[in-house]
Amino acid sequence: MSTQTHRLTITRLAGSGDSTVLRVSGELDQTCEEFFLRTLGASVGAGHRYLVLDVTALFFCDSRGLNCLLAIRWLLERKNGKILLAGAGRHLTQLLVQTGSTELLPVRPTVGQALNDLPVEHRPAWPPETAP
Repeated sequence: MSTQTHRLTITRLAGSGDSTVLRVSGELDQTCEEFFLRTLGASVGAGHRYLVLDVTALFFCDSRGLNCLLAIRWLLERKNGKILLAGAGRHLTQLLVQTGSTELLPVRPTVGQALNDLPVEHRPAWPPETAP
């Protein structure tokens, strides 16, 4: 399933129980923050306490986008959950380092490595099975 606005696409890649893997592609800034927060908020509202965001195709994220990521982290923390980023590019990594957000928003090189940070019983199958 994929949802999008004109500059941002969020695609569900895998999930099970209280965890999900979402690919976030495009630009995360002021023009997309309402869409991002609504979409990820709905995922948390559906019971997903663990979110892994594949951000390999997120080519722009500014301070407003960072605030969106931190808002979702805050929401998940209240549900004893966690958010992990996978495949952050140079720009996003630099933004996280410059703002001191690397401990709040952990980044792993791949989705598989990010999933390894979750309790075993909460990990979805990875890589996802493809339909024949």
